[in-house]
Amino acid sequence: MDIKKNNIYCKRNIGMMMDLYELTMANGYFKQENAQKKVAFDVFFRRNPDQGGFSVFAGLEQIVEYIEGLHFSDDDIEYLRSLHLFTEDFLEYLRNFKFTGDVYAFREGTIMYPNEPIITVVADLIQAQIVETEILAQINHQSLIATKARRIVKAANGRPVSDFGARRAHNNDAAIYGARAAFIGGANGTATVSAGQYFDIPIGGTMAHSWVMYYEDELTAFRKFAEIYPDNCILLVDTYDVVKSGIPNAIKIFDEMKANNIQSKNFGIRIDSGDLAYLTKVARKMLDKAGYKDAKIVISNSLDEYTITSILSQGGQVDSFGVGERMITSKSEPVFGAVYKLCAVENEGKMEPRIKISEAIEKITNPGLKEVYRIYNEDGQAIADLLAHKDEEVNMENVYRFIDPEKPWKKREFVNCTAKKLQRLVIKEGKRVIEPEKVTDIAAFVKKQLETEIWEEEQRFENPHKHYLDMTKSYYEMKMNMLDK
Repeated sequence: MDIKKNNIYCKRNIGMMMDLYELTMANGYFKQENAQKKVAFDVFFRRNPDQGGFSVFAGLEQIVEYIEGLHFSDDDIEYLRSLHLFTEDFLEYLRNFKFTGDVYAFREGTIMYPNEPIITVVADLIQAQIVETEILAQINHQSLIATKARRIVKAANGRPVSDFGARRAHNNDAAIYGARAAFIGGANGTATVSAGQYFDIPIGGTMAHSWVMYYEDELTAFRKFAEIYPDNCILLVDTYDVVKSGIPNAIKIFDEMKANNIQSKNFGIRIDSGDLAYLTKVARKMLDKAGYKDAKIVISNSLDEYTITSILSQGGQVDSFGVGERMITSKSEPVFGAVYKLCAVENEGKMEPRIKISEAIEKITNPGLKEVYRIYNEDGQAIADLLAHKDEEVNMENVYRFIDPEKPWKKREFVNCTAKKLQRLVIKEGKRVIEPEKVTDIAAFVKKQLETEIWEEEQRFENPHKHYLDMTKSYYEMKMNMLDK
């Protein structure tokens, strides 16, 4: 497995992509001779975006690549020296830096819920601190876009959704990795060429209004395009007038292709402005009347799950959607909010739990090394997730008692259920121990979970059912004891 050949991070060094306090804290730990002390950090988020019922985990592959390639160049060291913040022995430590810890994580594409550890980093204190910013940057971006894409794909109700967002993304990386995340979330392709090149995502595109405007008239523009791309002849019909000009001229081109015995594999129209519900209904009637029932109608222009739902509920005749800014930026909820919190510190060879306490209940952390289990009923549906101590036995062969931390006074039991661990070791002693997954396989994994495991009630846009995060009795009592102290 030649990881470096396909590792984008090996082609540019982003080791310095971190908050300054990662380095100032690391320097402080180093001066106190705490560099070798082992700690554990959990990555989790506190609520689903858009008040949804779940989120989609994306960005793991880039995190693994980053950690494997993490280093500091001579130029990096020289820049850090110029800040006059760090001791020379610490800078020398960074010059020879290599991550040698372990990382546990959910499989990429896992449907996930608030307050459960998606990733756990177990490493020497400085190493664990330095990787925080990039881990959060990848998860917060890609998980956000994957989750938004999933909502949009659900609204499309089986119709293809393509990512058209590169020009509205926050920069080139946001466009490329946003396209990756959107595909994981269920988009069928992207218009971003580099995303197709890097990740084997299907790419596609039609024409811009400038193509139509360049030629002396719309019909000539369509004819030129059809001559060059007969098997991908999707004509943009809203440059001048959709009903009076665009669709009639498109039909003329389809007539010419038919007369010349050109059988296109993919032909139709795209509408990018106006009343899309009304225009697609008119377009469908005109195309059908002309004998082109196979002609596709593609729409774009500021689409999201709500506009798509509205268009389809009004009888809009749409075959596929090109979704741009509202998906690639997750316009309605542009912050995912994953955090990186210390959960355990080594003391005399044992990992002792640590907890963060806050006046805001939702900001109190779940301490210690732990396992996350997904609990399934007899029909294979996920009914809850369960937190347990790392070394605790969870045996579902009999009735299993657990605690609902929100209602601890109620008697709760799992009956005839099975439990599956969600975290797995992905990096051991600084080296990856999992094979890279194709984005097609990750996307298929997302789709399978939502079709067979995750309740439809959790997938509603409005007031979705809450997926519970429960605790074993032992784990709950440990947390309560820490709060008492």
